[in-house]
Amino acid sequence: MDINKGLPAIQSHKDLHVWIIENLKMVPVPERAYGNFFEEHCYIVLHVPQSLKATQRVSNDLHYWVGKQAGADAQGAAETFVQHLQEALHDAPVQHREAQEHESDCFRSYFRPGIIYRKGGLACGLKHVETDMYNIQRLLHIQGRKHVSATEVELSWNSFNEGDIFLLDLGKVMIQWNGPKTSIAEKARGLALTCSLQDRERGGRAQIGVVDDEVEATDLMQIMEAVLGCRVGNLHTAMPDKSINQLQKANVRLYHVYEKGKDLVVQELATSPLTQDLLQEEDCYILDQGGFKIYVWQGRTSSLQEKKAAFTRALGFIQAKGYPAHTNVEVVNDGAESAAFKQLFRTWSNEQRRNNPRGMGKGVQVKPDVGKLRSQPELAAQLRMVDDGSGKVEMWCIQDSCRQPMDPKHHGQLCADSCYLVLYAYQNMGRVQYMLYLWQGPQASAHEIKALNCNAEELDLMYHGALVQEHVTMGSEPPHFLAILKGQLVVFQGDTGHNEKGQPASTTRLFQVQGTDSYNTRTMEVPARASALNSSDIFLLVTPDICYLWFGKGCSGDQREMARMVVTVISRKNEETVLEGQEPPHFWEALGGRAPYPSNKRLPEDVSSFQPRLFECSSQTGHVVLMEVMFFSQEDLDKYDIMLLDTWQEIFLWLGQAASEWKKEAVAWGREYLKTHPAGRSPATPIVLVKQGHEPPTFTGWFLSWDPYKWTNNQSYEEVVEGSLGATSAVSEITAEVKNFQLSRWPSHGRASPLALQALKGSQDSSKSELELGPKAGSSNSSSTSTRTTASTSTRTSASSSTSTTTSSSTSTYHSSPRSMVSGNLPREQLMHQAAEDLPDGVDPAHKEFYLSDSDFQDIFGKSKEEFYSMAKWKQQQEKKQLGFF
Repeated sequence: MDINKGLPAIQSHKDLHVWIIENLKMVPVPERAYGNFFEEHCYIVLHVPQSLKATQRVSNDLHYWVGKQAGADAQGAAETFVQHLQEALHDAPVQHREAQEHESDCFRSYFRPGIIYRKGGLACGLKHVETDMYNIQRLLHIQGRKHVSATEVELSWNSFNEGDIFLLDLGKVMIQWNGPKTSIAEKARGLALTCSLQDRERGGRAQIGVVDDEVEATDLMQIMEAVLGCRVGNLHTAMPDKSINQLQKANVRLYHVYEKGKDLVVQELATSPLTQDLLQEEDCYILDQGGFKIYVWQGRTSSLQEKKAAFTRALGFIQAKGYPAHTNVEVVNDGAESAAFKQLFRTWSNEQRRNNPRGMGKGVQVKPDVGKLRSQPELAAQLRMVDDGSGKVEMWCIQDSCRQPMDPKHHGQLCADSCYLVLYAYQNMGRVQYMLYLWQGPQASAHEIKALNCNAEELDLMYHGALVQEHVTMGSEPPHFLAILKGQLVVFQGDTGHNEKGQPASTTRLFQVQGTDSYNTRTMEVPARASALNSSDIFLLVTPDICYLWFGKGCSGDQREMARMVVTVISRKNEETVLEGQEPPHFWEALGGRAPYPSNKRLPEDVSSFQPRLFECSSQTGHVVLMEVMFFSQEDLDKYDIMLLDTWQEIFLWLGQAASEWKKEAVAWGREYLKTHPAGRSPATPIVLVKQGHEPPTFTGWFLSWDPYKWTNNQSYEEVVEGSLGATSAVSEITAEVKNFQLSRWPSHGRASPLALQALKGSQDSSKSELELGPKAGSSNSSSTSTRTTASTSTRTSASSSTSTTTSSSTSTYHSSPRSMVSGNLPREQLMHQAAEDLPDGVDPAHKEFYLSDSDFQDIFGKSKEEFYSMAKWKQQQEKKQLGFF
């Protein structure tokens, strides 16, 4: 196939680029049409993140999307263009093959609030980029939880089912019909997509009606029946959800792919947990994640021929395994791997492959600059410290199923067979916040662990749900837990001498001290024998007569200083300092004689470069199902959500206000996530339960920006539906016209007659002069008002996962240019990064960018004002925040 190798220009300031393959050429898709995909075509999508935090450093991604009805020529052209783009971009992007209705979470994350699948090809649907879409009749089937999609289906009641959402789009009126078994979260997300269509395709002028209860929504049902005919029989049941659960994703196998003569050999190398050293830079490998996804890894020095054959080999592997043809394929290059690929391995170090900048990772020794924690939540997140540990501490031991307060003098002296609650109060942004640590000893009984959780719930009720609960096991305590105990955490295997268990103390006890400061020091009792010693650490040997402080040859001065602080906690006997190799005979006698022990210097822990990842949680047949949200922000957290944030060192479970009753299930899902993780994660990884409105800086610091007041004015789906969508006058007018044309006489096929449809069309205003997508700069009346209509207020309760992004404002999100007396010609210095009180008189603080000259606007934003105001409101806000105009 002869394809022109000339590639379209890529605008460096844009995150997302979309092209459609038309006549075997790459044709750019207008930005306002992003998310629309015609099933007879193939598309190419390039994502190059422009402004992410270092903690969210992600790969570039290059996708080619294949429609259900796309021809072989279009698919071949798309694959060839992807190869040319990959070469032009120096092999930097991760490559993906996407099939319609089976796209990856990464691909779906670009298109919010959803993807729309269009029937046919572009030639029959050029209007998809126009706002003059009033002469239209279509039915969209809306599905999905966090990632929503809408598919054009037959305009008939036969397309409906009781478990999904359907949108009857009639141009001037858009009616969202919610199945009786849909959750509030699904309704809210459907409404967000409906409102997005209203803004993008109708310029905000269409009216929206919502049918939650057919009996109450008589006017809207009359319009639907005018178009669809009278419904006969019962609604179909919805198709079962086929989401892949974590257990299915845990089965990972690595294959070495190479040529032997004229044959291609695919040899299985290893199963999970995989290690990074299995990948050799001169070879290519296929990684099979349970048939859910196929990865192809290409070494830096592998041949160009092998790289070009990556997709072909992957598709051949899929066919040989009998996997579905739509199985997702991801091709990654050595040194430019995606976060999802890296996390399939036990550890991952960028340094191991090349000198890339180091990402977040376990074992990075950073001296905490605790003075900056209050002003820098991103630092708090990376150091895992909400503050410097100087707040108020209360501590209880769980005994006989009850909380027993502990004397502050004995805080930090814990038993390995017990459980403890540690409540910490601190100031953050002018209000008191709380951390409740649930510390579990490895020898604690199931009864004690249950009592620990019950007592934690009682405390949470006492504090009106304001406690952030962190589940901690011995040896995996986070730095903040150690800091509030001032580095004097000591875990005894038996009686501490301060509890009521009556267990006799051992005559000789050995304690291992590890750490260099109050943020990382812990002391653990170990078996009192010589083999337990280690040259890298410090040990305290307590005998009936004396306490030996043993310094290994590899210990540092900081370690010695912390050990001397711990001695007074463990023993008040005479102290004798002993250097390794100079021990007195009595020292070895107390340990039962000499024995070999580790004497080599301890190697530093593996530094793993893993980015934080956010998932939406749900349950299917008893197992957790996760859907990843890429490039996440606070906007992705909704009232009905249960979200899992994996920062590798901790697992956060975030509960929306409407999902608070799922606390127990959420913690169980966190444990299942760790247990089934392909990388063989430690089950002792701390799990933190966070409730909406009580987020600690260790959580918010992982987000690009965080608005602590966002939740105060957020409307729920019910509030939007009950009165915020607008007046019902237009629906009433159309209903009256329906009656006037006597639309109760249905054709035999159940569809409305042409006369009936003409009644609806006659009520539509198709004046093109009123259908400009965005406001023109300087217009005195550039804010277009839309009226969104509701005709049903039936409420239902459900614990799914979302809330509507629609607000009570009736202003279209595409019409956000301000009205002002000030001309758009102010110097940028008077507008950028200026507080409201410092702005020139007459400037609207919410629209500072409007007052820039056209040339300054183009220079700063990289686009014209018209292009900017044609973008979705959330994208406008995001760019304004990044550029200092928010």
